[in-house]
Amino acid sequence: MTHVEKAEALFLSGMNCSQAVFGAFAEDFGMDASTAAKVACGLGGGVGRLREVCGTVTGASLVFGLKYGADKAVVYPHVQDFCARFKAECGSIVCRELLAGVPATTGGAPEARTAEYYKKRPCVELVKLSVRLLDEMLG
Repeated sequence: MTHVEKAEALFLSGMNCSQAVFGAFAEDFGMDASTAAKVACGLGGGVGRLREVCGTVTGASLVFGLKYGADKAVVYPHVQDFCARFKAECGSIVCRELLAGVPATTGGAPEARTAEYYKKRPCVELVKLSVRLLDEMLG
């Protein structure tokens, strides 16, 4: 299964956008799927469903940390390059801008993952885009 296929399956199984992106790569770096889901959980929906930075971008940023370690001088340029590529494709890295026209919800309970849920959001495509960019950048 490719990283894109894995991320899509994770998202469609109910994980948030950040969990899906991070989870697609975590095991490549020695992190088990359960721990990866916990680490990325709060970052979905633009960080805790606040619609700030897209969860696929924060998930990718976590992957760069696993790949390159704790040295900010090494990690930040990769994150910045990723964000520039993502923004070139989508016009923004901000969740609320990417989901313009989709009503926001509040509280901690996730929305039901129905056909209508997936139909009105570009999230699965953003998950796949982020993973494709990561694959390109990580080689």
